Parts: sequence; structure tokens; C-alpha cells
Amino acid sequence: VNRAVEDTIARFGRLDVVVNNAGWDKMELFLDSEEEAWDKVIAVNFKSVLYVCKAALPHMVQRNTGKVVNIASDAGRVGSTGEAVYAGTKGAIIAFSKTLAREMARYQITVNVVCPGLTETPLLQGIRSQSPKTEKVIEAVTRAIPLGRVGQPEEIAEAVLFLASPAADYITGQTLSVSGGLTMV
Repeated sequence: VNRAVEDTIARFGRLDVVVNNAGWDKMELFLDSEEEAWDKVIAVNFKSVLYVCKAALPHMVQRNTGKVVNIASDAGRVGSTGEAVYAGTKGAIIAFSKTLAREMARYQITVNVVCPGLTETPLLQGIRSQSPKTEKVIEAVTRAIPLGRVGQPEEIAEAVLFLASPAADYITGQTLSVSGGLTMV
């Protein structure tokens, strides 16, 4: 991570925006889960955000400007059966981001969160194919989405783009759901 940040600065002269977009999950009830899966979910979903922010923020602080957009999940806002550890890590991203927004505001650095709902990604495809039960869960959740469909990655990207743009200069510490109306919190 440190090398990637340094390479970016060497190539472009500065670092203006960081988007933390990593996620992994194994859909299973908590009591059926094992520590090995917990460790992977925590490392990919939460610790990766910590590492990237720790490497990137000093450069933004030095310039007194920047934007961080962290990708969480609506599971982190409202919970999700079969995703206890996943939801926990995504909730951690939300809480971490709000605290970081407070700490970074004095440097004119904004920190916000985008919480996708079901989105057509390789992760969702993997969960669908995990078992017939997980496929049925995804179908049921899709039917419950008021807009009647799963989101597309480009729709999530548009929300990230907004929060990374000058149009969002006075927005920090916020969590934006992009879920087709599945969650309205």
C-alpha cells in the first residue's frame, strides 16, 4: 500500500482522492462460521481501509486538501442474516469514517461512505453460486428492492464520483445508501 501511494505521488505529483473499495464475504450463519473466515473478512473489508488511509492521509494533510470515499454496505447499517461478520466490518467502516471525518476536517479533507445494496459484481455472483440456499436468498432480496432490480457497478461509481467531486466539498462524515430503496435509513 505504501509503495502504491508513493508511486501515485511520483507519477502524478499529488494524491487528491482515495476510494477504498474492497470486499469479501462468505454467506453463512454466525454459529456456522469459523475463525479463518472471520480473519479473511476482517482483513479484506476493514483492515485494508485502515492501511490505505494510514498511507494516504499524511500526503493529503501536508497539502491541506483531499477526499476519501470508503465503500461499506447497507449490511453495515441495518444488518443482514448470514452476514454477521461482513456486516460488522462494514459497520466498522462507517464508524471509522465518521471519526476520521472529524479528525481530518481541520485539514479540509472530507471523508464519506457509500453503502451499496445488492450490486451485480463478482462477489454477488460468488454468493449466488455458493449454494441453492444462498441463490434463493439473493432472489428474495432482489424481489424486495423497491426499484425491482439489482444495482449495477456504474451506479455505485456515480455516487462515489459525486462525493469525490468539488460538488461535495461541504459534505463530510456522511453515509449514502445506493440500494434501489431496499434500505431507507
